[in-house]
Amino acid sequence: QVQLVESGGGLVQPGGSLRLSCAASGSISSIGRMDWYRQAPGKQRELVAVITVGSSTNYADSVKGRFTISRDNAKNTAYLQMNSLKPEDTAVYYCNANIQDGRQWANYWGQGTQVTVSS
Repeated sequence: QVQLVESGGGLVQPGGSLRLSCAASGSISSIGRMDWYRQAPGKQRELVAVITVGSSTNYADSVKGRFTISRDNAKNTAYLQMNSLKPEDTAVYYCNANIQDGRQWANYWGQGTQVTVSS
């Protein structure tokens, strides 16, 4: 059974940095696109960053120049380096990925990791 597990969230002061990880485990043949989403209290879940198999990336305007998405295909892991954090970055951050488990492709979500930016 395929699982995505996020880690690295926490409490940080404005201007600080955090690095989130998203590790895929289970019977994995291949991983396609990997995304980071976030959902703040009372708001809809929004797409933050995307990375393709070939490591092409795209970002929400609100995080461009501050966040960097990357992946290590050998470790089945994606990362989100978050710098110059702002209070409005406070949210639960979720990893999403398209994964082939040897039989078919399916879309998976992690359980989320809380990021709180506050002084």
